[in-house]
Amino acid sequence: MNALHQYLFDTYRAARLGEPAPPEPGAHDVAVLRAVRDRRRFERVLAGRPSRRSFRTALRRALPMTLRTVLDRRPRPRSC
Repeated sequence: MNALHQYLFDTYRAARLGEPAPPEPGAHDVAVLRAVRDRRRFERVLAGRPSRRSFRTALRRALPMTLRTVLDRRPRPRSC
């Protein structure tokens, strides 16, 4: 049984009992990810480390991945 099946069972049960329907699967995913990010930042501050990376560090990490993505997308010559 996956999350959709469980959601359908819970919705059916709630309708029969006259209760409010449960939230849809994935409805709170973004909020959970933000809470995890905020918790990690909080723990970094408590440990005495900077809570955010500097722009230079972020650029140094993102640039190779971006270049690799761009270079992988360009058309390659075909061999005969």
